[in-house]
This record gives sequence, C-alpha cells and structure tokens, in this order.
Amino acid sequence: MILVVDSGSTKTDWIALSDDGKHLFQTQTLGLNPQVLSQEILRERIVNNFELYKDRKKVKGLYFYGAGCGTTKPRELIREVFDEIFKEADEIVIKEDTYAALYATATEGEKSVVCILGTGSNCSYFDGNDIIQKVVSLGYVLMDDASGNYYGAELIRDYKFGKMPKYLSEKFETEYDLTSENIKNHLYKNPNPNTYLATFARFLIENKDEDYCQGVIKRGLSLFIEHQVVLQFPNAKDIPIHFVGSIGFYLQAELKEVLKGFGLTPGKILKRPIDGLVAHHKQHILEA
Repeated sequence: MILVVDSGSTKTDWIALSDDGKHLFQTQTLGLNPQVLSQEILRERIVNNFELYKDRKKVKGLYFYGAGCGTTKPRELIREVFDEIFKEADEIVIKEDTYAALYATATEGEKSVVCILGTGSNCSYFDGNDIIQKVVSLGYVLMDDASGNYYGAELIRDYKFGKMPKYLSEKFETEYDLTSENIKNHLYKNPNPNTYLATFARFLIENKDEDYCQGVIKRGLSLFIEHQVVLQFPNAKDIPIHFVGSIGFYLQAELKEVLKGFGLTPGKILKRPIDGLVAHHKQHILEA
C-alpha cells in the first residue's frame, strides 16, 4: 500500500492506493506544516487518525507534498515523524506543496507558472520538464501575499485601526472574538498562527461584493502577481498561470481580472490538487 498526501497548513488529504493503483481509502487530518508545528503535534495529528494508525504497518511507500517543506530542516523534522510511525515503508518522499500543484495542473512538455493560493501562498515555474523555484518562501510573516493568512491579517488590522466600514466592522465583530487578548494568544502562544489568521478569510469571501472587500482582495492579488510572477518570470505573458488552493478558487473572478490587468493568461484554477496528484501516481504505478 502507498499513501499519497497533500498537506497545507489547515488540512491534510491522505489517499491510500494498492500496489496496482486501486483506491483503498481516503481520509483527512489537520495540517502538517513542519515550519510551525512541533514533532509532538505532527505525530499526534497522524496517530489520532483511525485509518492511518490501523494500517500504518501496511504502508510501503509514502509520497508527501506539504506546505513548509521547501527547506531541508523542516523536511528532516517531518521525516523523523514518518519514520517512527510508518516503520515498514521502503520509500518516503517529501516534497514542497508546489509539486502537488504542479502535478495537478501542468501538462508535461508545456511551460507554465504554477501558484498556490490557500492558507499560504507560493509560486513555481515549470519549464516543461522540471520545476524551478525562484523565490524560497520565508513564510507567513514576510511573504504569503494574497493567502488566507495575509487577508486575515489585513482584516484584523483594518478593523482595529478603524479603516473597515462601520456596517462591515459591526458584522465582523459579531462573527469573531476580536478581543486583543484572544488575538494575541492565537498569534503568539498557540500553534498554527497562520491557520488562525486564515480563518478570517471566510468573511472576505462571503462579503466579496462589497467595495471595501474588493479593494482588499485586489490589493493582495496584485501584490502576489507582481512579486511572485511578473518580477520572477520574464516570459510570464506567454504561458498559462495555474492556481491551486481555496483562496484562488473562491476568488477566481477577481483573480482573472487582476491577471488580465497584468497581461497574463489564467490556466487551471483548482480548489485542491489531490485528485490530480493521485492520477499522477497511478500513472507511475502503471508504467512501473
């Protein structure tokens, strides 16, 4: 049995395949971002899942694509967790989540830019054969433009500074606990501060037709497109720009408008990459 895993900071999709590519089961855990979680929490989130723990000794291959796995130390940290739990696995492959987005959207031999807009954000270039990462993400504090956590931070700041329209501000405070103590506890004491910030993006999506929300949305998208696409890839206007993630999916009308403003062509816009990722691995099983 092999496990194909797509992990963001908020949630993780697991699909088990037999040795001949048949679907065995699908399950979900909380996000497994090794940049913001300890080994103890990572391990707990996996072993508390009934299907995964029950079948842990049957796993011969694990293919994990995750947020926070772009550098060596986080990959090593989560590998130690996998080694401890899935002791019978002959092969454990850990790659950044941009590879999952790539396998779900890009066509072999065709150049494209592949972006992630979910809890966090990221972008890579596919030259038709290999993936090229121009900018290594520094996480939600310094990067992640147009992500769920970016928009959450923008909403909280505008609310606290009085920049949000009064009628929206009143609606905002009825839906969330916006006391300073609660916000600071989530940001500086509790795990997953990026995921906490991303919970506020729902408000932006649900009220996206409001002029204020349109302004916030398009500012964030413009920053992302400028920083991650236009400034990095001189040929961006000549190739499709693919997107994976809930923010890109639910805000795709605004996303297409911003792309048009930069003279860029939208490609596929998917909510999640797991189906394309599984198809990729099934193909490799059949070819083996």
